[in-house]
Amino acid sequence: MPAPCHEPPRSGGDSTLPSPSGRRAGESAARGPKAGRDATFTAAIRDACTVASLPPAPIRAAASEPLRRFLQAARGAGLRVSAAEGIDAARAVDLVGFSDRTMLKDTLGLVLAKTADEKVLYDETFELYFQRDEFFDGNDPETKPSFEAQSLRQWTPDGLHEMGSLGGQSQSLSELLESDERAVLAMAMEIAAHESGIEKIRYLTQKNVYVRQIMNRMGLRDVQQVMEALLASGTADASARARRLEGQVERLWDSARDFVERSLLLFARGETEQRRERLLKSARLVNLDRHQLDRTRVLVRQMAKRLATRYARVRRRRQRGQLDVRRTLRRNMSWGGIPFITTWKQKRIEKARVMVLCDVSGSVAWVSQFLLMFLYALTEVLSDIRSFAYSGSLMEVSDILENQPIDEAITRIMTLMGFGSSNYGNAFADFEDGWMKHVTNKTTVIILGDARGNGTDPRTDIVGRLSRRAKRIIWLNPEFRSSWGTGDSDIYRYAPYCSLVRVCSTLNDLERVMTDLLEKAD
Repeated sequence: MPAPCHEPPRSGGDSTLPSPSGRRAGESAARGPKAGRDATFTAAIRDACTVASLPPAPIRAAASEPLRRFLQAARGAGLRVSAAEGIDAARAVDLVGFSDRTMLKDTLGLVLAKTADEKVLYDETFELYFQRDEFFDGNDPETKPSFEAQSLRQWTPDGLHEMGSLGGQSQSLSELLESDERAVLAMAMEIAAHESGIEKIRYLTQKNVYVRQIMNRMGLRDVQQVMEALLASGTADASARARRLEGQVERLWDSARDFVERSLLLFARGETEQRRERLLKSARLVNLDRHQLDRTRVLVRQMAKRLATRYARVRRRRQRGQLDVRRTLRRNMSWGGIPFITTWKQKRIEKARVMVLCDVSGSVAWVSQFLLMFLYALTEVLSDIRSFAYSGSLMEVSDILENQPIDEAITRIMTLMGFGSSNYGNAFADFEDGWMKHVTNKTTVIILGDARGNGTDPRTDIVGRLSRRAKRIIWLNPEFRSSWGTGDSDIYRYAPYCSLVRVCSTLNDLERVMTDLLEKAD
């Protein structure tokens, strides 16, 4: 039952709804222009309520199957399609139909593509999904069927019924091949692929399995028996017919391979991309090839954006069990102060203030790049970031990172300070002389480094003083824990002054550290 729609009362206190025509309209006009506007406005509200109370148009089942598979492919390509948007798309397709390809593409594009990047993905997916060129000469437009014939009719109940009669009862596959019924062959392959579960294809190694299943379901064995019978007859005409059939079957194999390859691109792209992302997130950053860096940078930005969305607002944490007496009494003044509604104390969680010291010597440079990239993608939720780079000495690089694109900024930092020999004692001394006075009890200090000072004085006394001034110190070490304390590693000498010492060598490690930093920002 539709919810009631409340209409605003008419000016003048008359509770009867005005009508744009007749006596009521005349009375409204007689009372002046304002009353007339009120009457028109109220009538419009009434009409809108009437339309809103109508049940939504039903979605015909004919459009559901092709659209469901298209939405599956679109999500795999990277489009964010919610359940509500899927329902909107189904209703839009039910209105515009499948007969006009351009109108269908534009209509679904308006519903599904929200950004310029998604528009590009949508266009690619639409063209790939509704392409049916396996049986048609791409250079000869006359051989291509209409849009309906090549992509949509077979998904409707009538098309499925017709396909069953054409493919299995009235005409055999050998007859279709000899008569070169390309549109019907395309429909037969579509149905055979659907029955084989082609939308479940995920791996390249499955390609030949699905090709064989499609061919068998289309009737390959019957065609082979026909060719054997023709060859056994021994006549010249029969042999020529068998050779023609053999050539047609070979082209059918090629068409099936093309169809399965396109289905692999459509339905496996999303899962393949997810597997690749999981691999990159779990791989040690020092082991990534240069051709993987661009994709890794994209992942860093996506992870940072996800965290920024989660923690962007200044939050309040409820402290259940601690009653806020003052606010409770104020909220219950209407009941004489009797606490029907209780209010609990809340704790304001501010944005984190961060100072990050990154070792940019040769052993840690790769991880430092991604940590800086991650931090500066979180500027929405980190109120104050000051960045420092060090190897043999230390310098502040905040201005470089804030005023230049992140990739260019990191390149410049590495040129100025990177890939040198580490001296942690000198770096901490430089920090104490120039920036220790800016550290407060609200500051989180993040130190990224392997703590290998090449036998120099580690200056743990400076780290101790820094620990007493700062809110906490987080030390991120890109080495395996089994390597800590070996050789010239001083990590265990610094550990007593740190709130957290953690292995950080992958994107997953970075994400966990950033999540912990934002959650404990109070």
